[in-house]
Amino acid sequence: MAFPIIIILLAMVFDFYNGMNDAANSIATVVSTRVLTPLQAVAWASFFNFAAAFTFGESVATTIGKGIVDVNIIDNVVILSALIGAIFTAASATHMGLPISVSHAIIGGLGGAALIKAGPSSIIADGFIKVFAFIFLAPILGMFFAVVFSIVTLWAVKNFQPRKVDKYFRKLQLISAAIYSLSHGSNDAQKTMGIIAVVLFTNGFLGNTFYVPVWVVFLSYTVIALGTFIGGWRVIKTLGMSLTKLTPFGGFSAETSAGLTILLASYFGIPVSTTHTISGAIAGVGSVKGMSYVRWSVARNIVWAWVLTIPLSASFASISFLFINYLMSLF
Repeated sequence: MAFPIIIILLAMVFDFYNGMNDAANSIATVVSTRVLTPLQAVAWASFFNFAAAFTFGESVATTIGKGIVDVNIIDNVVILSALIGAIFTAASATHMGLPISVSHAIIGGLGGAALIKAGPSSIIADGFIKVFAFIFLAPILGMFFAVVFSIVTLWAVKNFQPRKVDKYFRKLQLISAAIYSLSHGSNDAQKTMGIIAVVLFTNGFLGNTFYVPVWVVFLSYTVIALGTFIGGWRVIKTLGMSLTKLTPFGGFSAETSAGLTILLASYFGIPVSTTHTISGAIAGVGSVKGMSYVRWSVARNIVWAWVLTIPLSASFASISFLFINYLMSLF
């Protein structure tokens, strides 16, 4: 009984860092445009992260739970190793101010531990292909929709005075931030839900049918909301201020287009990276004003962090798996 409890507690640590790193995704734009103060922004984002528990199903959780690696080879050591790898990667990136995909960290962790235990046959190809495809599709879709949304909106307000446009979009950005935070919660909290459900299923607490208990839903959403409330401020600075200079109009366009993209992915059960999506959307908004408005050196560092997330977390998980098994062999 102790093993599952330890794993669930670590899953909560992972969930917290998920919210902490991805707080930047939810609030970077409203903070950088000064629509809300940092404290107001994290409170706003936390509320809508939690509200997602009441509005979306569990298809992403199911994908994480049984769509990445063969559930027959998953045991407590595999899950524990995956969490250690993901937490180490997410914590390092958060404290370095790098907006990574915490989703990909746990997916890489699961893959790395499963490979060491059972080899390539343990990996569900369709699940990983879906994830890898959206490493590239998520930022492209976010950028595309942000550019289209910005152009259409600019055309709609072309006859208004700039001061009036700014005033309206300050109010509208509250709505777009809520939409984005709702989408973030709908996709990201489900990853922790999937992990905990796998632990419960593997240890026989769910019977013969895999499902996500209601208490797991509320626990996961509460912790991710708390992580968002605490906030990863260095990551927020990277996304909200370093990548490009945002106005309320730009923030509204980036959040709305990214939020709609993520909601669409959540509907189809795709564990898409909210970080990749909002980063692409912010870059898209900046590029509408001109390519020079995007700091491509910052974008390059962010992309490198994305590329390295899965292999790093997989490596840490693999080492953890070997080390845990070695310790267990001593007792």
